[in-house]
Amino acid sequence: MTEEVCNCLDKFEEQTRQRFHKLYVLIYESTSQSINEKLWAKLPSFYVKNNFIRIIPFKDHINIEAKAVLSRKGELGEYKITPKGMLQIYHNQAIPEEILKAIFRETLEQKF
Repeated sequence: MTEEVCNCLDKFEEQTRQRFHKLYVLIYESTSQSINEKLWAKLPSFYVKNNFIRIIPFKDHINIEAKAVLSRKGELGEYKITPKGMLQIYHNQAIPEEILKAIFRETLEQKF
């Protein structure tokens, strides 16, 4: 994890940091492509070419911005999809690991 992404997480409680780390690992497990990590508008972002995933931590939940979220909406029934198409996972909800790996793979490996 880059230093700037680590520094961004410092202000959050341990539960948020642990859940962020789990999502971070899933991103890297989802693709063999080289991932470029950086902050975009102070938001942790993960790029493969022009394709990106953003993980946006909050006190009680984490939002995930990825293009493939909407194509998997039917598999995410118990989770909220925001009006901007982000997946919202509250800390009291399980992380849907296999679905997220598919979403991350589809998002990062899209060809335009």
